[in-house]
Amino acid sequence: MTTGLQPFLHDATITLCAPTQVWSRASGDMSAAIDGVYHGDRRMLSDVAVTWASGRAEPIGAAPSHAGRTGFDSLLRSSDDPTPDPHVRVTRDREVVAGRMTETLRIRSVLPSALHTTVEVRLVPDFRQLSDVKSGTGHAEAWYAAHRADGVRIDGVGVSGGPSIALTAADARWRIDHDAVTLTWDVRAEPGTEASVTWIADLADPGLVVTGPTGPSDWTTPTGGVDRRLARWADVALDDLAALRLALPEHPEDTFLAAGAPWFFTLFGRDSLWAARMMLPVDTGLAASTLRVLARLQGSVDDPATEEEPGKIPHELRAGELRMPGEGIVLPPLYYGTVDATALWVCVLVDAHRAGMAESDVRALLPALRAALAWIDRSTPADGFLSYIDRTGHGLANQGWKDSGDSVQWRDGRLAEGPIALCEVQGYAYEACVGAADLLDRLGEPGAEDLRTWASDLRRRFADRFWVRTPEGRYPAIALDRDGAPVDTLTSNIGHLIGTGLLDHDDEVAVAALLLGPTMSSGFGIRTMSTDAAGYWPLGYHRGAVWAHDTAIAAHGMARAGLRDEAATVVAELIDAAETFAYRMPELYAGDDRSERAAPAPYPAACRPQAWSAAAAITCLEIARS
Repeated sequence: MTTGLQPFLHDATITLCAPTQVWSRASGDMSAAIDGVYHGDRRMLSDVAVTWASGRAEPIGAAPSHAGRTGFDSLLRSSDDPTPDPHVRVTRDREVVAGRMTETLRIRSVLPSALHTTVEVRLVPDFRQLSDVKSGTGHAEAWYAAHRADGVRIDGVGVSGGPSIALTAADARWRIDHDAVTLTWDVRAEPGTEASVTWIADLADPGLVVTGPTGPSDWTTPTGGVDRRLARWADVALDDLAALRLALPEHPEDTFLAAGAPWFFTLFGRDSLWAARMMLPVDTGLAASTLRVLARLQGSVDDPATEEEPGKIPHELRAGELRMPGEGIVLPPLYYGTVDATALWVCVLVDAHRAGMAESDVRALLPALRAALAWIDRSTPADGFLSYIDRTGHGLANQGWKDSGDSVQWRDGRLAEGPIALCEVQGYAYEACVGAADLLDRLGEPGAEDLRTWASDLRRRFADRFWVRTPEGRYPAIALDRDGAPVDTLTSNIGHLIGTGLLDHDDEVAVAALLLGPTMSSGFGIRTMSTDAAGYWPLGYHRGAVWAHDTAIAAHGMARAGLRDEAATVVAELIDAAETFAYRMPELYAGDDRSERAAPAPYPAACRPQAWSAAAAITCLEIARS
């Protein structure tokens, strides 16, 4: 196995129910760098291989029944007769629920005589941290296995929190070696019948900070009268989103969406908020519970080590410290390094109330609302903008949604230096304060006029300071740098401004035209960076690739601004992209021009499913139906 490289995901098969996920090859075996059985922030098993004494099972296909169940089909030709039709079929049925994986192996034969064989399942314990898997570094943790009356228990040795695996399998013979645990069965399949064996892995980690939800989702949405492909995308998306639901152990009734599999299987302020916001046409309860979860973690003190500040909404929650080898990044378990989640929290509360969130639930969050608004005001100088800089020296250098180290750069490729004031963050802040003012008025609460004055001043400053003119046209800069200079690259960030009210209508029209122009539109969505920028690369994470949620946000803004044709064009491009990915939209994909490719190339390390990419289907459905 190559070390020091992030594993590719694009050709792997995933079966999931948060906080548990299983990655494998199309055969069902687990052998590649990403493969394994994961629970929370840990890979519990790294390798799983099934072998048949009568010969190799040759895979012919894998198909999910839903996010938590996948069937793998193979043929056992070494046990077959010489005729062309296959007569011995092996099916591997994998089911994942929170904390458990069940796998049933079925062998079916229509040979004229009974088939006798032996099947063996070899399991390799791992207990490696997810961050080590992602970076391609580290080694499996030490483990200890012992026989029990009903199977084998495997415990991590010297691993904080005491993760363990309980393996059970009826009628299996067990063998514990220094590097693996092996289960073996003798199997007899009579002509025209099926024989099956089942093994179960129950996964436990007392150190987990997240848990599965207490009940099922009941999401449904009418899809009649829309493109059948959009309807299919919405169905797959809702199934994936149901599998991404999580809760905190102290409040299991309040669910939120994990950001994405495999790396972000936990609470992310920005991601969980955007996904909940996109899901409002389907469920206001998800938004309400997400708001409550984040309000309980809202900052109350000033702590540079975690970037916590009073009123600030956190960025992410982990079971332990997160290290990113090679990047110099070390994040505390609860990290507040995000510039946009606080304003987005306010926007989601406002939108959720408009969508039908109970007034009593809204009123219960008013203290958190006022704290969030105070943070926005306190973090914005009277003559400036909401900005960020890493205060720790080992946190995220960029703290907007484009949080990679090279995402904010000039047209000539130079990186901008912080503090950085992102354009879209000003749009979120403006929308948050105007929306909060309206909300306070509706509830008969004071403070609305001060918020409107603050927002009006921000709007005026933005119009004076952010606009640039380049050979591509006139548009808002992606950001202002430490000197207050507008960073002049044309990027998709400006799409988030449409519909917020921060721009005049004529400017919204002009911005939409640029986003649909040849340098920004790939034909399968909006690129994150213009092809005319020196830093553009179609497989650049935030430098030219296409993100479904980013494109959907722009489309939603266009629809809100009355630009219906433009919004419809963007939605159609996303539907075309979704079809090429079998309607499980990945985190991102290549920004190559559609004229050169019939389908977008996968970004090989993209998460899938990912909450806001899946939720983009609901945004597109809302636009199509309106």
